Amino acid sequence: MLKISIVVWIVLGTALAGSAMIAVLSIPSLAIQGMKMIPVAASVGFLIAMPLSYLIAIRIGRSMAS
Repeated sequence: MLKISIVVWIVLGTALAGSAMIAVLSIPSLAIQGMKMIPVAASVGFLIAMPLSYLIAIRIGRSMAS
């Protein structure tokens, strides 16, 4: 389960971090503070992906068992 979760986390974390960075850059008030907000947005994306990847790994494990 852990191996599946790590693989899903790498893919999902990259997608969520990229989406958060695009959101920061598309909002003018946040884009002005880009050097501060981009690392924060990327970190938050990777952190949010951790529990989501575990939940996805559980579902993948259930579908493989049946």
